[in-house]
Amino acid sequence: MRLDLITIVVDDYDQAIEFFTAALGFELVEDSPSLTGGGRPKRWVVVRPPGAETGILLARADGERQSGAVGDQVAGRVGFFLHVDDFDAASQRMAAAGVEFVTSPRTEAYGRVAVFLDIAGNRWDLLGPAGRERGNG
Repeated sequence: MRLDLITIVVDDYDQAIEFFTAALGFELVEDSPSLTGGGRPKRWVVVRPPGAETGILLARADGERQSGAVGDQVAGRVGFFLHVDDFDAASQRMAAAGVEFVTSPRTEAYGRVAVFLDIAGNRWDLLGPAGRERGNG
């Protein structure tokens, strides 16, 4: 048993693909034409971190209810967790790519963490191993 995909509802496929691939470093796994249950055109877009098995289905909002969920899929909580081996390098690369961090990096018992927003406005934890804090020699 394994978790294959989770869905993030977005406003625009191409902007979401750009964010996840360019800003976060994910791979575009699939981008295929498809149809909604009502027969309207859509795309099947999957991204995932390099080497990961679980992917994210980027689903363009279809209708008022789904549009209302963009950026609030987990009711304002951090709902997604991105683990990296080099926290400083990842956070610097992401910030340079325009990713909005809503908290400063901090060290917790489980490692380094900072909260950032994805292209839709959902909150994520960027997590890395606990390391030496700068300035603490």
